Amino acid sequence: MPVVDAGPARGSAAPVHRFTTWAEYGLIVSVNLAKRAGQGPVAARELAEQERLPHDYVEQILLRLRRAGLVDSVRGAKGGYHLAREPHVITVKDVIEASEHVTFEVNCDLHPVDPQRCSPEAACSIRPVWRMLEQRINDLLAGISLADLTHDEPELYHIAGALAGN
Repeated sequence: MPVVDAGPARGSAAPVHRFTTWAEYGLIVSVNLAKRAGQGPVAARELAEQERLPHDYVEQILLRLRRAGLVDSVRGAKGGYHLAREPHVITVKDVIEASEHVTFEVNCDLHPVDPQRCSPEAACSIRPVWRMLEQRINDLLAGISLADLTHDEPELYHIAGALAGN
């Protein structure tokens, strides 16, 4: 689940939104599978070694991705994992939701500052900002596919910039 810091420590910077290791590793593993699409399954241990990630973490990520229908597993000596769909059909949003269950955590939903102030019935001028930010993040992530992530970094900035209207 994306982490939103509870608040700044005295004298420190403002809170930040960041994705957890689940999302990062989920994307790393998924991009690896996208790059080898059509080449057959790859073992979880091989993925972990290639990407220099902890094997146990990779196994758990692959289980989450499989439950979400993003990867398939093949049993046997030549078994392993492969994408369940073409890389251009699977989005960054799909992978993050499979890895973390949400792409953006609205703090007033899960950790209300005050039950009265943060109830859905209360008029709040801040909540719409978080909802609009959540929508923009989701739109951006839904517009970038695993196939896009197989490009070099400068090309991806171009793709993401076009999505953002830049």
